[in-house]
Amino acid sequence: MLNVGKIEEGFVLDHIKAGKSLSIYHHLQLDKLDCTVAIIKNAKSNKMGKKDILKVECDIDMLDLDILAFIDHNITVNVIKDGEIVSKKDLMLPREIKNVIHCKNPRCITSIEQGLPHIFVLSDENMEIYRCKYCEEKYTDNL
Repeated sequence: MLNVGKIEEGFVLDHIKAGKSLSIYHHLQLDKLDCTVAIIKNAKSNKMGKKDILKVECDIDMLDLDILAFIDHNITVNVIKDGEIVSKKDLMLPREIKNVIHCKNPRCITSIEQGLPHIFVLSDENMEIYRCKYCEEKYTDNL
């Protein structure tokens, strides 16, 4: 049995699809923060079969909830203070995301203008479809 100690102040990302924790780690740029991070991969879950968990010991304000919601809006975000869960944050698909994914259309202005931010807009909330703000190319790859 693996035992990872509790954190005093920070957040726990629970119900991450198995195998997605490292992608989340990099997209949230947790490697650039000076804080303790525990990555638990393929933990047993009654609800999901297998899941990943991230425990991060730093201020919740360091977390970009829009990026996290784009990756998977079903992740549970538990805010920890004094070693106890004080709140849970609900994730909603962001209306717009900037510089998280890149347009693959070679004719898009973002392919020509190097300094232009890559902006994707939520075009269909039910189908979770994002399109490039400039050329309306549909984003198809998963993170």
